[in-house]
Amino acid sequence: MPDWLSIAVRSLVLLIVLFLLTKWLGKKQISQLSFFEYINGITIGSIAAEVATGLDKSIAHGLIGMGIWFAVPFIAGLVSLKSKTIRDFAEGKGTVFIQDGKIMEDNLKKEKYTIDELLAKLRDKNVFQVADVEFAVLETTGTLSVLLKKENQPITAKVLNLAVAPIKESQTVIMDGEIMHEPLSSSGNSQQWLETELDKIGVSIENVFLGQVDTYGQLTVDLYDDKIKVPSPQEKPLLLATIKKCQADLELFALQTNNESAKEMYQKNSVKLQEALNKVTPFLQN
Repeated sequence: MPDWLSIAVRSLVLLIVLFLLTKWLGKKQISQLSFFEYINGITIGSIAAEVATGLDKSIAHGLIGMGIWFAVPFIAGLVSLKSKTIRDFAEGKGTVFIQDGKIMEDNLKKEKYTIDELLAKLRDKNVFQVADVEFAVLETTGTLSVLLKKENQPITAKVLNLAVAPIKESQTVIMDGEIMHEPLSSSGNSQQWLETELDKIGVSIENVFLGQVDTYGQLTVDLYDDKIKVPSPQEKPLLLATIKKCQADLELFALQTNNESAKEMYQKNSVKLQEALNKVTPFLQN
């Protein structure tokens, strides 16, 4: 067999083997790695490269070496799922850099980090003053997790005690001008509904690059032609406006009528509608 053909065959075989080994090891091999995973990934790749181009080396021996480097971390990963001691040894533990708002200088030296590197890590988290930080830990993957002091944390709906609508996964129902039937079914809608919604905005399926249905059943689309402006969904704002108008009309009727029983009925239903309005407003606001 010619050398070039031998190298091509070896490379193809080892490429397939590497792909399968990486799949079995899991997604950690393509994310931020621990020390153990980093060394393991480099070594398996190096063995594969050496065997692929080294015509005087046995491919079987290379596969055995790769198999061992695959088996050890694979078994260690299974064992570490049940043992925190082994997990801490294999993957390491996080190192606290800031605690109670104070920098832990000894821990910085232990991890060979300078204050400049710490400040750069904080800036990656949009934190520009150490005084704003309550707690920060360097994770085993090398990322810095930061907890801001209470007064510096963003205000949320929970803090303000506001009711907000829950958010669920949007379903992509059109992609590259083709209907995605399974997501469309998961959204609880039919193809006829989709075509009706597209007719409302004057768009054909073939012109849609991407179409998604949100958790409230509203369809949003992105067209191939970016010059065409697509109107935003109006169902929720219109419904909210209609309910508000009905509630205002009931209050007006109560003020205009001289019939006491009718006035009481209008006022009672106005209060009920206002209570319902308070509950649905977070869901109907865009």
